[in-house]
Order: sequence, then structure tokens, then C-alpha cells
Amino acid sequence: MENPPRVEGTMIVTRIVQRGALTAVLAAATLLLASGCSSGERGDGGGPGGDGSAPPGRTSARSSPPARVTESAPPAKGSVRVVRTVAEGLKTPWGLAPLPDGDLLVSSRDDGTITRVDTKTGKKSEVGEVPGVSAAGEGGLLGLALSPSFASDHMVYAYFTTDSDNRIARMLYEEEKPAGERLGAPDTVLRGIPKGYIHNGGRIAFGPDGMLYAGTGESGDTGLAQDKASLGGKILRLTPEGEPAPGNPFPDSPVYSYGHRNVQGLAWDRKQRLFASEFGQDTWDELNQIKPGDNYGWPEAEGHSDDPAFHNPVAQWHTDEASPSGIAYAEGSIWMAGLKGQRLWRIPLKGTEASAAPQAFLKGRYGRLRTVVSAGGDKLWLMTSETDGRGSPERGDDRILELQVS
Repeated sequence: MENPPRVEGTMIVTRIVQRGALTAVLAAATLLLASGCSSGERGDGGGPGGDGSAPPGRTSARSSPPARVTESAPPAKGSVRVVRTVAEGLKTPWGLAPLPDGDLLVSSRDDGTITRVDTKTGKKSEVGEVPGVSAAGEGGLLGLALSPSFASDHMVYAYFTTDSDNRIARMLYEEEKPAGERLGAPDTVLRGIPKGYIHNGGRIAFGPDGMLYAGTGESGDTGLAQDKASLGGKILRLTPEGEPAPGNPFPDSPVYSYGHRNVQGLAWDRKQRLFASEFGQDTWDELNQIKPGDNYGWPEAEGHSDDPAFHNPVAQWHTDEASPSGIAYAEGSIWMAGLKGQRLWRIPLKGTEASAAPQAFLKGRYGRLRTVVSAGGDKLWLMTSETDGRGSPERGDDRILELQVS
């Protein structure tokens, strides 16, 4: 469904390096990355893609900001340490939601089930199956999020593909019931998000404001991204009941930003600023800082543009280096999981800009990386995506890792 793989090249930090001055400051603001990810995969989900070539082998095995926040930049260079493998043997995992007690809920894109993972023992227990999930291509059971009032309402939100659309539903989670029977009937809060074999979006998260944000794709129909009447190719902002959130930029609309190709990651920094990762097509994948009502360019622009009508990315990568999925914020940086890129990116921030060239970690070590979530402080949960039809699964795949970062 996607275009053939492109030649890997130079990653550019926009805001630091402008297109017209690239050659003059290349040494100071670009990072040359070695080629080595020649997979035919370019999408964000199931089924072989591109030219069908095999992926490269691996080399191994809601919170308010503090009262006072400085804007000092983190170090240009950081580190990542894999503390442990939390769980193994997950099938097509996609969404990851930490429970208040420290355990994790994981969605299976293809099976349409939600599993609870004990983060101390790695034990997995099925919570239940979400009815109506239609898994094909990049669709299925995708993002998960817990209600901001989970302690009292016990609601789990899920973004999933049906036979007719993508939608968001909430379900009562009843821990005291037997395994496999802990999910109540879905209460659909939003329906009618365009679906396709590709570009279904799927990431959902509650923001610091208590509103529900959803990243959607244009489902392969590029014109939808610029159509503010469509829910496709957007970031949406909703009340927990699924209504357009108060203060949205367009009257009576859930649309928060538009001009997106396929939003895959959502995260907020310590000053409650929203960032999102996005799949490009032929040339540039993006990390964007999201402003309400702004146009992010697709399909008129991919990556940095000289057109002032479009909001340029914070950073961009050649597509073989990233194919970005989930993102998280920790230790002054955005951390971005790469699917085809098979690496974890660190993008240090000062305000809304990258303060230094992004760093890559874990390249090829665990294969395709789907979701990264804050575990508090300097810890992250990182989930792989080798069993989605585009990876090269090995014994133990897919897995959840605990990382320590700086």
C-alpha cells in the first residue's frame, strides 16, 4: 500500500537549520545516520508493504506541571539503559495504558483483546475482547487510554476500526470479575472517523486539561486532511463524553489541528504543550508541536515548507530512519519509537524547539518499536511490534521493556 523504500539520508532539525541555509550549517546542525534499514515496510501496521523485501535482522536479543518550570535545555547528549524485559509473548500489541497500581493494559490490534500485564512478574491475563473490531491492514484495536477519573469511574477508552469506520468507545473495567470477562459493553463516544487499509491513526490520550485527544489518519484519501469538515487527517479534542471540547478552534467541531497524514503519537511536556509524531510519505517523517487551529500542510507539504500557511515540524527524518509511532516526554526530551527505523529517538527540547540534533538508541536491537509511555521520572515503558506482519519475530516477541533514560 505504501511507496517503495527510499534511500536513507540526512536527518534535519528544523527550527535550527532552514532549508535555504542547509549547506552552510550542515556540520553544526545535522546528524548523518548510517544506512541499514531496507525493509519494504513504510506503513504503521499489518500486512507486507512496499517491495516486500525482508526487514533487517536485529543485532541481539495525566499530570499537572510543577508550580515552577524552567526552560533550560537538557544536555545535547543523553543515554538509555534497558533495565529489564517486563513481559514477552504479546501478539500484535498496539496500545499501552498504565494502571494506577503500576500494571499495564495492552491492546492486541489483530485479536481485538485487551490484556493486563503484571509489571512485577510479567504475568499476562486477558481482560476481555472489544466487540466489533475489524482488523485488516493497519486497522484493528489500536490506542488505549484511562479516564482521568479512573479511580472512581473505572473507564477504559479504546480507538478501533470497525467494518464501516474508526471510532472511540469507553468500557467499564471490573477487576473483580473473572479473567476474560472484565470489560463492559462499549459505549461509543465518537464514530465516523474515516477508515482505510492504511492510515487509520489510532493514538488516544487524555491531556492535562482532562480532555480526550485523538490522532487520526486520512485513510489514504489525501484530500481529507485539508477538509475541516472531515475527522480524517486531524488531531481531535473531545470531552470524555465525546463532544467537541470547550475552547476548540473551530465552532462546534472536535477538530483541534489539521493537515495531518497519519498521526501516531501524542505527548505533553511539563508546560502542557502538545507534541505529535506523524508519518510522511516519500521523504519526511515529522515531530510537530501542536497549536490549536494550525494547518500542518499535508498533502501540500511534507516536512519543512517555505509556505507560511503551514506549521513546520520541530524535527524531521528521512522515512527509513523513523516511521514514527508512539511518543513520550521524560527528562526534558520527547522520546519517539520508530517502526521501520527500528530505533528509539531522543529529541531534546528547549521550549517548543529542538535544542540539539536528535539521538538514536537501540538501533536494530529489538526490531520495530511501536509504543513508548512514561513510567514516571526517568523511566519509560517501551513496546515492540515485530508480530504485526512487517517484522521478523524472534522467540519472545513481542515484548515490553523498562528503560531508564537521561
